[in-house]
Amino acid sequence: MAVLIFDTGGLIALERGNRVATAMLDAAIADEIEVLTSSACIAEVWRDPPRQARLSRALRGFLERPLDERQARSCGLLLGRSDTDDIADAAVALLAGEQDTILTSDPQDIKRLLAAAGTSARVRVV
Repeated sequence: MAVLIFDTGGLIALERGNRVATAMLDAAIADEIEVLTSSACIAEVWRDPPRQARLSRALRGFLERPLDERQARSCGLLLGRSDTDDIADAAVALLAGEQDTILTSDPQDIKRLLAAAGTSARVRVV
């Protein structure tokens, strides 16, 4: 079953009320599609919870995948293969399967990471 994955840019778009990000999240919830993100992405965006009410509400419906010991090492290997340096993007790329969609503001790096991971998930720009 396909899932919708938000990277840091996707989470920021939600926080800012971006129409594309909000519509995709609403559609995923309506269609009972899992919505994922990585703890690494949340760490990049989580700055002032009282002022991030929109993001805080949205995250209640997300499955948050931790960056554990195995994932951290896999991220490092993927960063080396793709010649990129964003840990959160690598964590997102490793979450993606063939039928999944990643919501991002940085499609070039995500596509590069997906290619290095051997995954052809869809990439949607917000």
